[in-house]
Amino acid sequence: MIKRLLFFLMICMVASYANGQVSIKDSSIAIPMVYATYSYQFPAGDLAVRFGSNSSIGGGFLVKTKSNWLIGVEGNFQFGSTVKNQDSLLTTISTPEGYIIDANGRIADVILYMRGFSFLASFGKLFAWVGPNPNSGFTLMGGVGYLQNKMRILNPDNTAPQLQGDYKKGYDRQNGGVALTASVGYLFMSTSRLLNFSLGFEFIQAWTKSNRAVDFNTGQPDPAKLSSQYYGIKATWNIPLYRRSPKEYYLY
Repeated sequence: MIKRLLFFLMICMVASYANGQVSIKDSSIAIPMVYATYSYQFPAGDLAVRFGSNSSIGGGFLVKTKSNWLIGVEGNFQFGSTVKNQDSLLTTISTPEGYIIDANGRIADVILYMRGFSFLASFGKLFAWVGPNPNSGFTLMGGVGYLQNKMRILNPDNTAPQLQGDYKKGYDRQNGGVALTASVGYLFMSTSRLLNFSLGFEFIQAWTKSNRAVDFNTGQPDPAKLSSQYYGIKATWNIPLYRRSPKEYYLY
């Protein structure tokens, strides 16, 4: 799969130079581009029971064809600071008051975070109704991939042996599975190549299950199948990979 993806990227790079020296001002052209992306997401469904809002950063590779079709791949890292129902997550190793006692007989400092990642392949269409050139316009995208999330359990002083190494994995509720994504937005490709970005609304539907053999809270495997959603605002900064057309006149 990795070799096929690399081969696809090489073909796109060659195609960008095959365009020769082109100008995006007058006509629609094939444009491969790499990009960085940031999203602010809100959870829904089963995910909203565990976490609050989160951020997502990542990058990808996108090809806009001459006929304004869009094909891309993308990877993202998700992070958030809100974990809900914390009092019930570590009950089997907590005191009746909800504290965890470390190896020194003191109350351990334990902080919980949300962490996750996703890999997605997407396909869509650009509608060049409004923009400075035929390569800018509204976009409609859909995709499929893999999504995973968990709780990151942090004991800053590493004084709680019950939350170290593989023990920690029994409580982090890591789960993963298939995800579908849909988005609507606007892609702006500057004629001067100085400013290229997109902004839009994205929705992700994921069907996940536990990746851990045992949930230490119950002492048994977690059979739950989760239906989780993310929705939020997504912004990208694009770097097009094509050569600029020469000026029509040269002054000596």
